Amino acid sequence: MEAIKTAGLTKYYGKARGIQGVNLSVEQGEYFGFIGPNGAGKSTTIRLLTGLITPTSGSAQVLGRDVVRQKEEVLSDIGYLPSEAVFYSGMKVRDVLKLSADLRKKDCSAEAQRLCERLELDPSRKVDELSFGNRKKVAIVCAFQSSPSLLILDEPTSGLDPLMQRAFFELIREQNDRGTTVFLSSHILSEIQHNCTRAAVIREGEIIACDRVEVLGQSNAKRVAVRGTVNLDGLEGIRDLKREEQGVSFLYSGGMNLLLHRLSAGDILDLSVSDPDLEEIFLHFYEKGGEG
Repeated sequence: MEAIKTAGLTKYYGKARGIQGVNLSVEQGEYFGFIGPNGAGKSTTIRLLTGLITPTSGSAQVLGRDVVRQKEEVLSDIGYLPSEAVFYSGMKVRDVLKLSADLRKKDCSAEAQRLCERLELDPSRKVDELSFGNRKKVAIVCAFQSSPSLLILDEPTSGLDPLMQRAFFELIREQNDRGTTVFLSSHILSEIQHNCTRAAVIREGEIIACDRVEVLGQSNAKRVAVRGTVNLDGLEGIRDLKREEQGVSFLYSGGMNLLLHRLSAGDILDLSVSDPDLEEIFLHFYEKGGEG
C-alpha cells in the first residue's frame, strides 16, 4: 500500500491557481522530498493531503484512506508539522502536548518527555513566552510523540539553529529507520539532497520532475570559469552567464570542442571546468521552461 497517492489533484482559490493535476506516489517507508520555490504549491498540496482544505478536482489517499471522506482516520495516524507553529494563548508547553495526544486518544507522556529532553525544551514554560525556534520545537514534539505511520513536514527547519536542525534530522532518520514514512517539503536543496531517497519538483502548481535524488541531480552541463578575454557571442549551450572583473563563468551544455575552439581565439589566463552543484541543477528546474 502506498502511503500517499494522488491523481489529478487540483486546487483553485477562485480563479487563482493553487496546484494543477498533481500526481504523486509515495511508498510506505520512503523518505520522500517535495521541493520547489516559495509559492510553487507545496503547502497547498500538504493542506490537501491533511484534509485541511478540499480539492477542486482530483483525489488523494493517505495510508489507504480518502482524505475527504476519511479525514479523521487520516489525521489520527499522521504527524503533521506546519511551517508556522501557532498555539492557544496562555497554555503551557505540557498542556499543548497533552491536548495533541488527547486528540489522538493516546497516552504520549513518556515519548513527549523524551523528545523534550532531546530538543532541550522546557515543558513548564508558557508557549506565549517562547521564541519562534522553541515554538517550532513544541510543534515537532506534537508531530512526533504519537509515533505516527506518516510524518508530513512542511518547511520544518525554519527557526531552528544549526545544532537543533542536526538533532531534528537525527530524529527523522530514527523514525524512518523504524518504518515511518517521511514526506519532507522544503525549498532548501541541501535538506533534500542529504536526507531523501526520492523527490518531486513542483513549479507553478505542477509536478515537473519526480525521481531518485541522484538521478534528478544528474546533468550534462558543466560549470566553466574563464579568466581572461573571450568572445562567446552566438555560442549555443550557454546559460547563467556571469561577467566578472577578470573574466566570465557560465553553465555550458554544448559541444566541448566548439567551446575550446572559441576559447582558443581569446586571451585566456586561466580556465576551469567542473560539474555544477546540485543547487545549480535544481534551479534550472525552477526556471520558466526549464527541463531536467
